[in-house]
Amino acid sequence: MATAGPRSFTAAEVRARCAQGACLVSCHRRLYDLSGFVRLHPGGEQLLRRRAGTDVSAALDGPPHRHSANARRWLEQYYVGEIEPGDEQSLSETLDEKELVAASQTPEQTDLCYRTVNVEKDLVDWQKPLLWQVGYLGEKYDEWVHQPVDRPIRLFHSDILEFLSKTAWYVVFMVWTPVVLYLSWVSYTSLAQGKTRLFASFTTEYSIPVHKYYFPFIFLLGMILWSLLEYLIHRFVFHMKPPASNYYLITLHFLLHGQHHKSPFDSSRLVFPPVPASLVIGFFYGVLRLLLPEVLGLSIFVGGLCGYVIYDMMHYYLHYGSPKKGTYLYGLKAYHVKHHFEHQRAGFGISTRFWDYPFRTLIPEETFKKED
Repeated sequence: MATAGPRSFTAAEVRARCAQGACLVSCHRRLYDLSGFVRLHPGGEQLLRRRAGTDVSAALDGPPHRHSANARRWLEQYYVGEIEPGDEQSLSETLDEKELVAASQTPEQTDLCYRTVNVEKDLVDWQKPLLWQVGYLGEKYDEWVHQPVDRPIRLFHSDILEFLSKTAWYVVFMVWTPVVLYLSWVSYTSLAQGKTRLFASFTTEYSIPVHKYYFPFIFLLGMILWSLLEYLIHRFVFHMKPPASNYYLITLHFLLHGQHHKSPFDSSRLVFPPVPASLVIGFFYGVLRLLLPEVLGLSIFVGGLCGYVIYDMMHYYLHYGSPKKGTYLYGLKAYHVKHHFEHQRAGFGISTRFWDYPFRTLIPEETFKKED
């Protein structure tokens, strides 16, 4: 039985769908339905909406921004058919004002079907949990995991484990914010007793009293130390390159972070689940207890915990938020998306780019400029 060829669309049909709120673009006669992607577009939704119903070949090549191979591969997931011969020229013009207003409206539903991943040619079986498959990819794993797709990932056979591996962004805020507030109160009131002294375990005569007024500065120190820890974990743990021959390290890498790079817009896997997070947080609290006086260590710890909550919230926002053009968050979002799609070995800062400077892993600014 012969396989049906790609569906053909006339320019008039494309414009009619865009006028109804769909976001279709063409590239050298190939037609793509980006209706489900516009809100995630790193350059902003309106930038993509303005391109609806047009040919984006020149925009992909730049200037001002040449799209990476991963971005072009990502685009292919939304392929729906071909523009009829002779009609491609009529899509070179942008939409008029009336059509643009219509295109900015969210469509009720589109009947076009795009493929989220080519399951026949991919190296894993997407109908089964991926965690136990990726270890067999060997030397192909590193390239495969850094070719992102737009589809959710299932890790485990067990429904319970699968549920525990997913977390909505607001759960992190709801779980850890009360802990931060309570520990902040405990730290401050403990310092207010005037019994905390630095270096008291070594000398009484030269020990330094730690007053309650120092708490905000100690808290801030904890947040700064967290930003450094965030960078180091992201770079040296999450972005370790597991040996191709080690099934277990590949599996561990995919569990910790590889899954996020494979499916960067899976909204249920953008923040750390509270159960494993509590184990890691408990470990770092124990380290501080060993190194510093109890109250001082707790004050630094609670600042770091607050930094972690901000980090998780910001990470979600960098994927799903729509920051205003020209703001700090707009630039940070562009920076982070570049890390996913083009510079996986650089740009490790999430909540701040600061540590990328001294460690020389900064993504050059000219590589993530966006169109007006």
